[in-house]
Amino acid sequence: MRTLKIDHIGIAVKSIEEASKIYTELLGLKMRGVEEVADQKVKVAFIPVGESEVELLESTDPEGPIAKFIEKYGEGIQHIAFQVDDIEKALEELKQKGVRLIDEKPRYGAGGAKIAFIHPKATKGVLIELCER
Repeated sequence: MRTLKIDHIGIAVKSIEEASKIYTELLGLKMRGVEEVADQKVKVAFIPVGESEVELLESTDPEGPIAKFIEKYGEGIQHIAFQVDDIEKALEELKQKGVRLIDEKPRYGAGGAKIAFIHPKATKGVLIELCER
């Protein structure tokens, strides 16, 4: 597996419209628009910062994973995403090492990326996303 960079940091928010003001008005960054990922019950907005991005995640369903995250922990950092050169190969290597995965096969993510999550119990409580663009 070749890890290329930190792709983005996912932040769970109640409202993309409200939360984006922190990054646009206070920090002078530009948001690239909002996209809905229906099968994950979430709307996302990416805010580029250098070679990485901040991803704001707003639930579209009170039973969705982001809504449940906010209910349990409040708004804040939900995951860190690392870009890899070959996600299928990366997942196979992790399985061979006995790493607990949430996704054994990639799924569709925002921006057309292929994504998969490593279980936080395997990473000292940090939800890690792998993505291939």
